[in-house]
Amino acid sequence: MRIDIATLFPELCEAVLSESIIGRARKSGKITVNCHQIRTYTESKHRCVDDVPYGGGMGMVMQAQPIYSCYQAVCETLPEKPHVIYLSPKGTTLTQKRAVELSQMPYIFLLCGHYEGVDQRVLDKIVDEEISIGDYVLTGGELPALVLTDAIARMCEGVLPSEECYQDESHFNGLLEYPHYTRPEIWEGEAIPPVLKSGHHKNIAAWRLEQSLAITKERRPEMYESYIAAHPPKEKRRKKR
Repeated sequence: MRIDIATLFPELCEAVLSESIIGRARKSGKITVNCHQIRTYTESKHRCVDDVPYGGGMGMVMQAQPIYSCYQAVCETLPEKPHVIYLSPKGTTLTQKRAVELSQMPYIFLLCGHYEGVDQRVLDKIVDEEISIGDYVLTGGELPALVLTDAIARMCEGVLPSEECYQDESHFNGLLEYPHYTRPEIWEGEAIPPVLKSGHHKNIAAWRLEQSLAITKERRPEMYESYIAAHPPKEKRRKKR
């Protein structure tokens, strides 16, 4: 998979994407992530990428030309059109399900807005979908782009040691994750749940599911109801005499 990020702050993005699991995956070639400075593509001799909004109002608006030129330059290096996402508080809220779907796409182009936003004409021309990471507003699209890149990349083959690394995580199967424990066995007078020392994998799996159900019911009742509707309890069959 290849992800291209168009931004006014590529150094900010690189600082995050060069570390930890994503950084190692980039170095090993499991995924490709490129950060592009939009300002490089401006035709303005003063390297301007924004201007005052038509109709008046506070702030500045990013111009269409530098963004479109950046997009075209990236497209010239790809065998097919990338899926273009604009990170915006007006977009559809990101979910784990959508992250998994996006991880199946070979090429993704992320556009990071800034200032008061982006000229609508370039959004209409190149953007396939708008995604938000929550109902709040940030200074720019860089942090949402980093969140989305991390959520997508870790689903790609080879980035994590195995699929089991994310299949039990919160939201992947429609539930919140169960509690985790490690050494020491007793800390501050609190012992770990005995079942986790039993070595009985079936009992451990049942305990973890029970915990996930309880936590989800308490903290995200709407998720719990959706999960129960999709996984109704199995009725015990009566033994024939």
